[in-house]
Amino acid sequence: MKIRIAGTVNESIVDGPGLRFSVFTQGCPHHCPGCHNPNTHDPMGGHEEDTAELIARMKKNPLLSGLTLSGGDPLMQSEACLELAKAAHQAGLNVWMYTGFVWEKLLEENDPARMALLRETDVLVDGPFILAERSLELEFCGSKNQRLIDVPASFKSGQVVLWQPPKW
Repeated sequence: MKIRIAGTVNESIVDGPGLRFSVFTQGCPHHCPGCHNPNTHDPMGGHEEDTAELIARMKKNPLLSGLTLSGGDPLMQSEACLELAKAAHQAGLNVWMYTGFVWEKLLEENDPARMALLRETDVLVDGPFILAERSLELEFCGSKNQRLIDVPASFKSGQVVLWQPPKW
């Protein structure tokens, strides 16, 4: 399946915990002022890649702990991102996803493709980037309104459960 992306980072340490394969999807309807990836907003920008090629690159690195889907907004290409997320889980990796959409609105919308991708996500960083709430002290997100949601626990409990980093 084809996916339009801005690029990838083969060994990211800033897009979630551990060493991650990060895919920056192309296309974002939010256009947040101060966005750190404004080049990803145009849905026709970037370039096309085959999900199978991305999966092969991801699987080559035995040191990875996870896949991060960012953007742009991965929910604009839910089907292709779902393929990547499923492959990551099959490889024993966790899946993090960044979106400008808010959890509650996604559940209310109940779009089948987006819901399938959410169910294949371990942690969702939700909400638009708000420049006035920007903080460099936050871990894995850019503004104070954004939440790190433990997706499986949230589906199970029927309410938002925030992700907690492991305690060593």
